[in-house]
Amino acid sequence: MTKYLVIGNGVAGTTAAEQIRKHDGEGEITLVTAEGVPFYYRVRLPDYLGGEIAGDALIAKKKEWYGERRINLLLSTRVTGADPEEKRVLTATGQALAYDRLLLASGSRPFIPDIKGARKEGVFVIHTIEDARRIASAAAGVNNVVIIGGGLLGLETGNALRRRGKKIAVVEFFPRLLPRQLDNEGAKRLQQIFEADGFTFRLDSTTREITGAEKAEGIVLENGETLAAEMVILSAGVRPDLDLATMLKVKTGRGVIVDEHMETSRPDIYAAGDVIEFEGRMYGIWPAAMEQGKIAGINMAGGQASYRGTTLSNTLKVAGIDLAYCGDIDAEGNYESRVAVSADTYKKAVIDRDRVIGCIMLGDRKNFKQIHEAIATGKAIVDEIDAMLAR
Repeated sequence: MTKYLVIGNGVAGTTAAEQIRKHDGEGEITLVTAEGVPFYYRVRLPDYLGGEIAGDALIAKKKEWYGERRINLLLSTRVTGADPEEKRVLTATGQALAYDRLLLASGSRPFIPDIKGARKEGVFVIHTIEDARRIASAAAGVNNVVIIGGGLLGLETGNALRRRGKKIAVVEFFPRLLPRQLDNEGAKRLQQIFEADGFTFRLDSTTREITGAEKAEGIVLENGETLAAEMVILSAGVRPDLDLATMLKVKTGRGVIVDEHMETSRPDIYAAGDVIEFEGRMYGIWPAAMEQGKIAGINMAGGQASYRGTTLSNTLKVAGIDLAYCGDIDAEGNYESRVAVSADTYKKAVIDRDRVIGCIMLGDRKNFKQIHEAIATGKAIVDEIDAMLAR
């Protein structure tokens, strides 16, 4: 009987465990997580923080789901050591977990910028359900909040706290919001929507210091400007969690390097999700992690599946506003583009010769699925794209 060990219960690890069971009905599957709850919708943490959903609604897989598939779920279990030669890992309580095949799906951890005062009371990150609970508890006596980072999670967290009656200021290093998802014009329109809701922004700005004796009282920007803040949220991106990869002595670059089978430099050790690097690329999005977990699980159980990469895309809501993006959004303007705008929408298709290679849809996602498919497959839709954006 093959022993499968999965470290990490995010979408990559959970999908892999499910696929292992589909392809091996007899193997022993153990899934380990340092968190105290089963797989949950991390992308919905701002909804929980804003009081829109209860904690139970975050849970994607109930404990019964694991029992039905005979997956041994170990909650609140932190891995602190590994011996790849003996094929076992060690937990903080001294438990040894043996494996025949192991999946490293440890995900990422928040990046903490080198800002003076970043460890003060009142300074938070939001990455786990526990982070959201701590922020919700601390927010009761807070009026002014500064979000350091104008990416998706920072804006969603700011909007959740705005709904709680807080005054929100956002500091972003780049000259536009959502630099990975929007070009200049799209970001400008999104910023105007947020400003209408009371947000203020400091773009192209860097935080020098978080002020206060022991507790945050404000921030100082590099240009000398000060902003009041009893709460500071650091949302400056994430980095792969490579601690276990180091213990396992697998090859790493920016992430754990995997081949098309999601196998690492060590036989029988696989990796998937935010922790991996594939052909020099990091992904960091839910659809890619799910696809990678599926490939890893199939191959761990003896199947044959190959990963070819994932077309960067996502469909989501930012403060209730539909947003979809795919492929090369061409923020630098290097390619031809077709744009359709209205009072409340912004749509753009990026064209390279006779192919659509990227797309942005803000305020309306109609026809995005068809455009995404064409970008992923190389189907020619240039002659139709103007009509598809205008509908």
